[in-house]
Amino acid sequence: MFPLIGFIIIALLNKRLSRSLAGLIACGALLTSFVVAVIMFMNVPAEGTEVHIADWITAGSFKASFAFLIDPLSCLFLLIITGVGFLIHVYSVGYMHDDDNQNIFFAYLNLFIFFMLMLVMGSSYILMFVGWEGVGLCSYLLIGFWFKNKSYNDAAKKAFIMNRIGDLGFLLGMLLIFKTFGTTDYKTVFAQSNGFFSGNAVITTITLLLFVGAMGKSAQIPLYTWLPDAMAGPTPVSALIHAATMVTAGIYMVARSGVLYALAPTSMFVVGLTGAITLVFAATIALTQNDIKKVLAYSTVSQLGYMFLALGVGAFSSSVFHVMTHAFFKALLFLAAGSVIHGLGGEQDIRKMGGLRSKMPITWITFLIGTLAISGIPPFSGFFSKDDILAHAYATNKFFWFMGLIGAMMTAFYMFRLYFLVFTGGFRGGDKVHAHESPKVMTIPLVILAILSAIGGFVGIPEFLGGSNRLDKFLEPVFSASPIKMLSEMGGSSSVSEMSLMIVAVIAAVLFISWAYMKYDKNKELPLADNQKMPAVQSLLYHKYYVDEIYSAVITKPLDKISGFLESIVESRFIDSIVNKTGTFVNWAGGLLRQLQTGNVDFYIFVMVVGVVLMIFFKMM
Repeated sequence: MFPLIGFIIIALLNKRLSRSLAGLIACGALLTSFVVAVIMFMNVPAEGTEVHIADWITAGSFKASFAFLIDPLSCLFLLIITGVGFLIHVYSVGYMHDDDNQNIFFAYLNLFIFFMLMLVMGSSYILMFVGWEGVGLCSYLLIGFWFKNKSYNDAAKKAFIMNRIGDLGFLLGMLLIFKTFGTTDYKTVFAQSNGFFSGNAVITTITLLLFVGAMGKSAQIPLYTWLPDAMAGPTPVSALIHAATMVTAGIYMVARSGVLYALAPTSMFVVGLTGAITLVFAATIALTQNDIKKVLAYSTVSQLGYMFLALGVGAFSSSVFHVMTHAFFKALLFLAAGSVIHGLGGEQDIRKMGGLRSKMPITWITFLIGTLAISGIPPFSGFFSKDDILAHAYATNKFFWFMGLIGAMMTAFYMFRLYFLVFTGGFRGGDKVHAHESPKVMTIPLVILAILSAIGGFVGIPEFLGGSNRLDKFLEPVFSASPIKMLSEMGGSSSVSEMSLMIVAVIAAVLFISWAYMKYDKNKELPLADNQKMPAVQSLLYHKYYVDEIYSAVITKPLDKISGFLESIVESRFIDSIVNKTGTFVNWAGGLLRQLQTGNVDFYIFVMVVGVVLMIFFKMM
């Protein structure tokens, strides 16, 4: 309720509130929500509890309650959404300080958080769908926030339309759930699913349809192209929606539906395969991008692929673990990138940066911590979550593990390529640009996120390293109903082999970091300019495999031509003709009837008498 109240106040009093007061209200709403989330987290029962608010829909045998499900999974997401969301709100106070529409920006942010909390807390698929559509709306509003720029509007529309494609799959899956179980309530659906055998065609269809929705919201192949374009929005939007919250909604939906997916091995394989292909595919594109936010955008697509890979091998807790660590280090990286852009007066091309380590020391050290975390270097947070995923993948499907390892190596390379080009060497931005550190309102959130990125993985230290993987145990009651084996029950995953896998992954990452160092720091190589001829493979990666162009040629342009034909022929010559001729006929008939209105009383009496005579005549017949 707090973000919703914040949205209402700021939206209604937009012009009357000062910028500082609007920022204070928005941040205060999130801070209050975070405090409540912490209290809930500290007291949540392992089995969870359902909070009934009111009866919502009653239609025949269907009944939908407005109720919230509070359990370890939803509580963890509440902490991520409100905690990271609060830091991004604080950062936005400084980043959006000079924007004339800052107040409405904070209103949109608060509304987004409200819908995201609704998505996570809802006790049924129909309530999840309400939050699902709400965050889609807010994403459209925030991506196209600077609406005077046509390309930004196009990016917003692209995100909205591609998400609608995925949402259709979610909607069909939800309708099939109702047809099969007679309800959309989680507890009832999951309880009744125990009567279905593994591989049941209906359950498989439901889970595949739900996954289509997850592919759209969480930017997986082939519905991923909207997310890189969504970088058109202000940088805090990139950090909030496309790093820490909205794009993880698909992960949450599949994890929440773990009981159903456990009964659908085919769907599990499709989820894992899609994640494995996406994580490598997006990582290859990130190798050659020169826009600082585009590199991080494709990195997000790749990291989401890791999460789906984990879900596909039944490592639900590992996937959620990576959601948490990713929220820390990716929000940090986006906000640090925003600090760089702010300090350079809006410049985003990494070829025009360099040497910022001395000019922006806080941004530099925090960005380095985030880069180490996402690269899987111990003891930073990404190391533990990524190792957990790779260990499960190795025990389940060696091909998935290999794809994950390849992705990890490329991640280390392109992230340190970005780091070296931005922060080391000499400054390449020209004499007119004077880089400077961002204000404290922007750097303090960076420091907090850097600390979380450094130590956040300690909640998932594996037992063979002396830990107890507390996060796995915390989430165990949620996933215990899913007949998926734990890592300890899988063959070939002893502490010795897991240690070996960990060492292999770290060595591979270090080797690729060293390669990036030699190439971009020691040898001072720079990416080619846009007008320079590139090798064929590099050009293919730089142009993102021409996927957008293929979509445009195969889907968009044919639809435009069909629409043009329908508009010029069917609409103009047929439909418009019917409408226009109808109007013409009415005018003609009205002209004839108007002649009867002569104003002559004698004529009116004559017509009345004739009418009476005719009535008597027809009555007598």
